[in-house]
Amino acid sequence: MAMGVEERVATLLSTAEECVGGEDELLTLLHRNPRPICFHSFEPSASGRLDIAQGVGKVIDVNKMIRAGCRVKILIQDQRMGGDLNKIRATGHHMIEVWKALGMDLDGVEFVWSSEETNKRAHEYWPMVMGLARETKVGRLASLHPDGKNVMVDQLWEPIMRCADILFLDLEADICQMGMDQREVGMMAREYSEHIEGASKPIFLLHHLLPGLKEGQQKMSNSDPYPAIFMFDNEVDVKSKIKKAFCPVKITEGNPCLEYIQHIVFPWVGKFEVLRNERSGGNRTYVTMEELLADYISGTLHPGDVKPALAKAINQILQPVRDHFKKNYDAKVLCNAAKVSVRFIS
Repeated sequence: MAMGVEERVATLLSTAEECVGGEDELLTLLHRNPRPICFHSFEPSASGRLDIAQGVGKVIDVNKMIRAGCRVKILIQDQRMGGDLNKIRATGHHMIEVWKALGMDLDGVEFVWSSEETNKRAHEYWPMVMGLARETKVGRLASLHPDGKNVMVDQLWEPIMRCADILFLDLEADICQMGMDQREVGMMAREYSEHIEGASKPIFLLHHLLPGLKEGQQKMSNSDPYPAIFMFDNEVDVKSKIKKAFCPVKITEGNPCLEYIQHIVFPWVGKFEVLRNERSGGNRTYVTMEELLADYISGTLHPGDVKPALAKAINQILQPVRDHFKKNYDAKVLCNAAKVSVRFIS
């Protein structure tokens, strides 16, 4: 049964922490265009690693958008990493295989490679980049970096080129999904769209950034494998990382274990199961985050309950990926081409 417009709006908003453009603008768009295009982007990691937010999180969001009637285009940003383009593209194809193993609805997705698109229409792309540069103050670009006084020139260009990707590679894109850390890029794109004939302001759905597992680590890092869960971690890796994770008693703010439950486990599984003996309160299945948080704040639910249950849930989510890359010959070939180390493949 097809969703009504209000349900489609609610589904799209459930992927975001903030909607730049607002709910009314999104509602108007869906009334006007029943099949809007949603733009995602992905930059292959030089390490070949794909963290759980880039893997499971992206599948959750993309499948919701397809269910809400969107056509999804994912830009693989293979051009700006430097190095061997063939190796980078192999890494991109490897990531697509991970999403396939997780159950991304690939019939509703088109993958676009930035190197191909910009080379085909370089005479359009680079003038847009320069136009954006002329309209943007250096101070605004520098403010997007942690150390604005020591920012390198290539770092100043990065947000301009991200903005150009959105406006150039799909002028017809209606909705763009990005992380909360890319909010200013979205604002730049909306502002500059007014200078482009026939372009409309894209709506931005800004998703939550899953933190690292260390205390105070606001964002996961592909360069540090220990305080993050990656798609090719084996069962022992996951258990070890979750066991060491920051998870203060009765404190929900800044608690990465609870964020993993909220943003990965509940959207994927629909529940969170805690197994414990009767003396510790017995088994408990949570079906809402609200009831879990209430028990955690009261002390009824302890970090010693949360961590093994979270590790078990994550391992169950990752298992189809492990099985696919262990049993599927073509998937193994992609791993080798991308030079990705997968410890559970013999």
